[in-house]
Amino acid sequence: MSGEDEEIRGSGETAGDGIRGTARGTAPVPLSVLDLVTVGAGSTASRAVHTAVDIARTAERRGFHRYWVAEHHSMPGVASSSPAVLLAHLAAHTTRIRLGSGGVMLPNHAPLVIAEQFGTLEAMAPGRVDLGLGRAPGTDGATAAALRRTESLHEGAEEFPQQLAELTRFLDDSFPDGHPYARIHAVPGPVQATSPGGVQDPHRPPLWLLGSSGFSARLAGTLGLPFAFAHHFSAANTLPALDLYRASFRPSEVLAEPYALIGVAALAAEEEREARRQVLTGALSMVRLRTGRPGLVPSPEEAEAYPFSERERDFVDSWLGNVIHGTPDAVRQGLDDLAKRTGADELMITANAHGGAARLRSYELIADAYGLPG
Repeated sequence: MSGEDEEIRGSGETAGDGIRGTARGTAPVPLSVLDLVTVGAGSTASRAVHTAVDIARTAERRGFHRYWVAEHHSMPGVASSSPAVLLAHLAAHTTRIRLGSGGVMLPNHAPLVIAEQFGTLEAMAPGRVDLGLGRAPGTDGATAAALRRTESLHEGAEEFPQQLAELTRFLDDSFPDGHPYARIHAVPGPVQATSPGGVQDPHRPPLWLLGSSGFSARLAGTLGLPFAFAHHFSAANTLPALDLYRASFRPSEVLAEPYALIGVAALAAEEEREARRQVLTGALSMVRLRTGRPGLVPSPEEAEAYPFSERERDFVDSWLGNVIHGTPDAVRQGLDDLAKRTGADELMITANAHGGAARLRSYELIADAYGLPG
């Protein structure tokens, strides 16, 4: 690692502050929520955002540790293109639950802009904001080029650590004398404390690295940062990535020991058949996305009637094999088994289905299954 990367390790909060959650009820580890703010056929983005508020409030009331949204672009069925805007809205409708990005795709943005956005969120919801970062574009290459206003996407692995170091220095206002950015400050941010009459804000959004392969796992471990792995769409890589993260981990001022969260696709319903109907809508959405036909999330009726080809059926069976679904007891058992098998420190549940009611009900049923407060 370069000297610039080394300086990241000394940044951030004291060990565990704002990172480690507490397992509640009979849950084996803390439970959290990843919401893709999906838009179903026959619905609108406004309804999707309203549902996001309902899910965040439900998660807060039931004792889930954090609620994250993820940056996606040019996908009609996913209304989370602007995580910072969504999080500001959610901050106004919650009081305790941690809110964050899972994640912001750093190569799509100037690091100063992200530092300003999340400094503003921290001012809105002090001590409750997480900044999760990914290095993928969150979309196709053409859309990424439009976002960045360049045909050169700069997605090489060697560039992400430098972008991360720049963002961290903006968040900490720690560029050294002589650096071209030494006189540039992310506001809201630490510079306000050094101004006449200024008071230091005790909070700074903790950084998380996100990944679906080994690169960010190794980088997060080397820098002593918490790591979030996308098990929900890269299950085959989960154990190798977590092993790499733990083997690479070096204690830092942020964490004394590794802390790994995994994203899990899970949906509970009163009856197994209903759970299957609901998750099939997400599977059909993925079929369409993988074949260049992204659209709104189909209804259960549309998904059941869809004439899957043999190849598509094989994909659906494989996809649903990594989605924990069924009755609340079955989902609880699946989550328990996954936590034990991976040694994850936290499970972040995403419920992909057509309607908001089914997703809300799923989180309630999972909370009931674990005896979470109501």
